[in-house]
Amino acid sequence: MTALAAGDTTPSTVDPRRRPAPLRYAPAVAGYAFVAAVLLVAGTPVAALARWSGYALLAVLLPGTLMFRALRRRAYTLVEDLAMGAAVGLVLELAAWAVCTGLGVPDRLRLWPLAVLVPFAAVPRLRRHWRVRYPVTVPPGWAWSLAGVVAGFTLYLHRSFLAVNPVLPTDEGQAQYIDLAFQLSLAGAATHQMPPDVPQVAGEPLHYHWFGFAHLAATSLVSGVDLPTVFFRLGVPALCALAAVLVAVVGWRITGRPYAGVVAAALMFTVGEFGFENGWRQLFGTQATFIVWGSPSMTYSWVLLVPLLAALGEVVGRARGVRVPALGRGAWVLVALFLAASTGAKASSLPVVLAALAATGAVTLATRRRLPRAVLVAAGLALAAQLFATAVLFAFQSHGVTVDPFSGLRPYLPAGRSAGFTALVGVAVFLAFLLSLQLRLAGVVALLRVRRGRPEPVQVFLLGGALAGPAGYLLLGHPGSSNQYFTRTGFAFGVLLSAWGWAEVAERAALSAHGRRLLAAGTAGFAVLLTAVQLAAATSTPATPAYAPVLPLLCWAGALGAVALVVGRSWPALVGRWPALAGRGGLLLLTAVLAAGAPGLVLDAAAARKYPNGGAYPVVAMPASRVEAARWVYAHSAPDDVLATNVHCQAVVDGWCDARSFWLSGYAQRSVLVEGWAFAPRMVGRPAGPYVPFWEPARQRANDAAFTAPTPAGLAALRDRYGVRWLVVDREVGRESPALRRLADLRHDNGRMAVYRLR
Repeated sequence: MTALAAGDTTPSTVDPRRRPAPLRYAPAVAGYAFVAAVLLVAGTPVAALARWSGYALLAVLLPGTLMFRALRRRAYTLVEDLAMGAAVGLVLELAAWAVCTGLGVPDRLRLWPLAVLVPFAAVPRLRRHWRVRYPVTVPPGWAWSLAGVVAGFTLYLHRSFLAVNPVLPTDEGQAQYIDLAFQLSLAGAATHQMPPDVPQVAGEPLHYHWFGFAHLAATSLVSGVDLPTVFFRLGVPALCALAAVLVAVVGWRITGRPYAGVVAAALMFTVGEFGFENGWRQLFGTQATFIVWGSPSMTYSWVLLVPLLAALGEVVGRARGVRVPALGRGAWVLVALFLAASTGAKASSLPVVLAALAATGAVTLATRRRLPRAVLVAAGLALAAQLFATAVLFAFQSHGVTVDPFSGLRPYLPAGRSAGFTALVGVAVFLAFLLSLQLRLAGVVALLRVRRGRPEPVQVFLLGGALAGPAGYLLLGHPGSSNQYFTRTGFAFGVLLSAWGWAEVAERAALSAHGRRLLAAGTAGFAVLLTAVQLAAATSTPATPAYAPVLPLLCWAGALGAVALVVGRSWPALVGRWPALAGRGGLLLLTAVLAAGAPGLVLDAAAARKYPNGGAYPVVAMPASRVEAARWVYAHSAPDDVLATNVHCQAVVDGWCDARSFWLSGYAQRSVLVEGWAFAPRMVGRPAGPYVPFWEPARQRANDAAFTAPTPAGLAALRDRYGVRWLVVDREVGRESPALRRLADLRHDNGRMAVYRLR
């Protein structure tokens, strides 16, 4: 929302070469330099950063940009070509990874850009795409504001993720968010398997959205940077930065207003959840806070979903008055590419896209008595992609998702109270849900009001997705609250539409340059004040009654609403005192509402001091000795070697195994015969949660006997039947039998951990 205050927000149609190159590229250079500096401060090796930068430039950005230039009709801005080109490059990378890894030559993946670069160098009709003249330069205020969004979110990532997660643990007391090792194991499997298996159970199919982990694997394979460095340092900040730029670019393209794009990026990556509690409880989940590193597949799905929205926005019908050149027929190719890549990026993406297209078709049919063919074809393509994902990638596995209305709100409802009281609390909890997760979409209401309830097709499309996301969360249930991902998918639709509404309200207010600066300063001051108040006043609330955690949010919302009401009643007097305020009250109110969640990221980052690695989410021990043994195995084994271990439980509770142990497969990047099986698709959603016994007891008995009662025949069976080559022992879990030293070769021993190679 600061872009308007920076001045020069109208795109310039002068020859961009008339502006000095240092001024044109300064925001991009400064943004990259800031992110790089944060990564270096976080302990990223200089060589790794340099190699990754080369990979991003030559193996993603360059081929992708050339392909995007060939697909779109006319050039508009350099930043659009690069951002959309980077997204196209990731799709091409995924296809190249599948081919090279599927053929058993993942080491050849670094050559894949030649498949694009050579034709574009050799074919005359393609050669012209190497050098392009752009008729429009981005406004300096837009560019610097976007650089500020990227820099601010990178600081948040440093505090909440980078600073508390070393690439490799350095002591025995290291703690780690429980899902990270599992996600690292998926990326490790993708370095040599296509499709990857469940790393913790060798040979078990991985019916899951694993495309984002294939990207991390490809990053390591092409750049040569060690996978843990990619995972814990480079991958997440890069995807977040690209997602922010894409939101800004696509917001500009869809609305025709550059500042609408950068406001959308700020709503997604600067303003957090409206919470006013303890900063880490995350009542109904989050939109970007925590989840961008707690589930990097979500961030990866955004960098495919947001450009898909740009292409589908062209297909369903551009808004009137938008002067950004149309993508042309190439939009259909982009739709197909991004739909295909979204199938395995995140399971929540395609259902929300389908719902948005269905809403567009229904509204158009009702208002215009016709169903546009383009909408029907787009819906058909999306449906085909969804069927492929359901049948092939997910093998019709539900992963624990059930129809369970309001399951996310139910924990806050009182038990044993009257129906009337329960209903009243239910309404309050639903209001808290809207305030917490959807307040940043208040611009949607403003847009519908400005448009008098008659939105254009592209706006209906975005509104359909913005509503379908939270509707999916409210309708469905999941034992791990993964129904929250529907709200995060819909959020990408919503911030674009909300920023559009804010932009139209701002245009009607017609602020002068001085007024824009005052608005930016006032918004920043309001955000700082709210943050200071919340940092000083936020405290943990008791667990009882059930609805207690939502009370601080509702109380603060009431207090801020009362202030707004007082200002509203005093507005005529204020306008009389300062006539320049006339006609600007709606803009001030909307800006304040959209910025009300500004403390969210700051509170989450501050909470990392006391609650590192996930706050309200579970953490596990990640001792350096374990990781050292796993990395030794990685360095001395072949990619298709299978490991066996005596560690299956991250904890034993009342005699039951919590089978969420992923450290060995994660850091060794190898399949394990039986490690922790709780996240295997066939186990997710079972009533007993992670405490369900392994489904193949004979395999587990053979595995465990190798450590407790090894025999030549038993070890030979592990080697010949299952491909086991290495045994990894954690002596704090159980010491190996003395006989194992006679039957296998001890190759690594650090006291706690021992690694044996089968003969």
